[in-house]
Amino acid sequence: MDHALEYRKPGDAHLVPIAKPVITKPCEVFVRALWSGISRGTERLIFGGAVPESEYQRMRAPFQRGDFPFPVVYGYSMVGIVEEGPQSLVGKTVFALYPHQSRFVLPADAVTVLPDDLPPRRATLAANMETALNAVWDGGVGPGDRVAIVGGGILGGLVAGLCASIPGVEATLIDVEETRRSLVDDMNVIFRKPMNAPSGCDVVFHTSSSANGLETAIRCAGFESTIVEMSWYGEGQTPVSLGGAFHSQRLRIVSSQVGHVSPMRRARWPYARRLAKALDLLCDDRFEALLTSEVAFADLPRALPDILAPKAQGLATAVRYDGDGA
Repeated sequence: MDHALEYRKPGDAHLVPIAKPVITKPCEVFVRALWSGISRGTERLIFGGAVPESEYQRMRAPFQRGDFPFPVVYGYSMVGIVEEGPQSLVGKTVFALYPHQSRFVLPADAVTVLPDDLPPRRATLAANMETALNAVWDGGVGPGDRVAIVGGGILGGLVAGLCASIPGVEATLIDVEETRRSLVDDMNVIFRKPMNAPSGCDVVFHTSSSANGLETAIRCAGFESTIVEMSWYGEGQTPVSLGGAFHSQRLRIVSSQVGHVSPMRRARWPYARRLAKALDLLCDDRFEALLTSEVAFADLPRALPDILAPKAQGLATAVRYDGDGA
């Protein structure tokens, strides 16, 4: 029996049995799940029933079933192996924007084959990597820039790794959690607590989803620099400190969200190209450090309250599919 994870009500998720998926068209593939990734920020909002009504349609995942707020089968970081479909894809390990489910059928053009040297578990970070790549474009980071990343979660770690790979960039990761210091060596960045955050930065990325984090980001920004706001607050309201030197420093706060690509790249970077590049970037072994835990699919409903808790430890959690997922 195959199963899918269904968010039923605030704080409540279950594995629900589903009929075995069946290919009905020659352009479809049958995929057996290997790993899926949990997007903590987004799925925390869904788990808590905190998706704003105004965002019900914009926040729909490509193969979501059900409507917000509940019940919904949701997710967008799936890695599996093609067992049936076009011969060119059978046996290939692929990434798809699909919910947490043990086996599924979808159009062949909705899967992307993984690079040979990318471990399937790490590929669950592909959707996050695409978001991070777009944010770096939005920030316009160039060689030699001084960059600050406020918030050392999954997105902050990915952005830090990408920026630190640009020649001459001095990247500082800022977080209140001392445990995030472990990313220093992996990402080749400097670690600071907010009280010791640098100033005069050329580009600042904010990923902490907190008012204090945004204040820190503003303090880090140099004259006429850009603050890239990557946090998603759901229905929450976040006060922004626009007093002090904000205006005299001519600071600029820009939002970054993967649904719309940076105008500088939009004409030449369709989704397929962006995802392929995200998977290619993940071949860098440094990003393995962002995967700090895994959970069996069968145990996922029991584990979700801890994984999605506001102060949850660790970074990315990968969901492991064993057997039929029940």
